[in-house]
Amino acid sequence: MALASTSLRVGEIDDARFLELARGAGHPVPVEQAPAWDAFDAAVAGRDHVGRFVVETDDATPVAVISLTRFDVRGFPYLWAKHGPILLVEETPDNELAVREAIVEHVRLAWPEVVFVRLHARHPAPALQELLQSVTYDHTVLIDLTRPEEEILGGMSKRGRYRMRKVFQDEGMRVKEEPIRAAEEFEELYAIYRETAARDGFGIYPPEVYLDMLASLPGLARMFVARRYDAGEDGSRSPGRAVSWVLAVAYEDGGTDYYAAGNAEARETNAALALKWAIFTTLKAEGVRQYDLMGVGSDRAPQLMGVREFKQQFGDIVEVPGAWDVPLKPWRYRALTVALKVKRALRL
Repeated sequence: MALASTSLRVGEIDDARFLELARGAGHPVPVEQAPAWDAFDAAVAGRDHVGRFVVETDDATPVAVISLTRFDVRGFPYLWAKHGPILLVEETPDNELAVREAIVEHVRLAWPEVVFVRLHARHPAPALQELLQSVTYDHTVLIDLTRPEEEILGGMSKRGRYRMRKVFQDEGMRVKEEPIRAAEEFEELYAIYRETAARDGFGIYPPEVYLDMLASLPGLARMFVARRYDAGEDGSRSPGRAVSWVLAVAYEDGGTDYYAAGNAEARETNAALALKWAIFTTLKAEGVRQYDLMGVGSDRAPQLMGVREFKQQFGDIVEVPGAWDVPLKPWRYRALTVALKVKRALRL
């Protein structure tokens, strides 16, 4: 369906109708758009989920659905549809534009104080601006978990297969899912995250954010931990020490590599490979059909170039819709842009 000459309208819908339509898009429903995510938004200060909506033609044919959450940056309110809108028609430039214009018009009327709305789109357009804050990605690696395990392994690069087979033979490496319910249980893992962030030059949230994620998304947000066990002369094993971890999120038939960390020992022992394989096989057995490695480096995401080679071991890089800012109040948006640039310069 081509929407260039079609009049579109936006209306609020309930969670059941949203999921009914979103599941017809032909790919897993992004967990950030799903009703299950609302509990996490509610747990984080400065966020407020405002509703779910359908974009439809005058004859009530749905062409997209979207979930919107309100954020605030330095007192400037904006709305973000993480991994939305979900188009129910072909993702052509014209269709994206028509849907985006309908959403923007609805936002202007419903929330006149909002400075910009952040939406995902596959195709660049004049109205789309690079993000003020945060890192988006427009390329990733998607793992098809419907294949037999030997085919998933066979789909890896030659070097990746070699490293993975070495991991399989490493008796000192163990990976398992670990429930994290209290701050003290996260301390060892957060120390690894601090080391990772300092080494690779990226910022991290306070530990409460990750704990809130695990607590508010029970059964969906899951912690997988790789531990090393040293063998004693009598054949005994030492208490395992964490070297790497992944906070994965699985919703319906889709999974995502959300946060990950590894210390120096993890890099020497291919712990990240062991973690990925454990996640693949665990989620595959549970019926998850696709796993997103959550972005690789590209022109829009040079910060992710450091993980591109590692993730490319698992399969081909594919293009996906990235996030963009759509200014609704251009002068205030410009002022925010300048303020953030000054803030970053003062940190140097």
